[in-house]
Amino acid sequence: QEQLVESGGGLVQPGGSLRLSCAASGFTFSNYAMSWYRQAPGKERELVASITSDGGTTNYADAVKGRFTISKDNTKNTVYLQMNSLKPDDTAVYYCKATYFILNYWGRGTQVTVSS
Repeated sequence: QEQLVESGGGLVQPGGSLRLSCAASGFTFSNYAMSWYRQAPGKERELVASITSDGGTTNYADAVKGRFTISKDNTKNTVYLQMNSLKPDDTAVYYCKATYFILNYWGRGTQVTVSS
């Protein structure tokens, strides 16, 4: 069964860093593009970053460009989101998503709270 499990969230002070991980199982991870989304309370889910199946191309939302880095390790079936210079506005539940043509799988999310 297809599964995505996020980890690495937590409470961090403004200016701090976190690295999120998303471990995949039950499907051929190397075929899938991966992305990270986030959803803050009272707001719609938004795309944060995406990466192609081979890891060769990445894209970022303007709000995180220069601060976040997405990477993909096809040998470990894991996608990462390195988040630096965190701001209170980055507080949200972060979800990973796997995409292959019309197939989409979602994880359950991990909470990131940026607060002093």
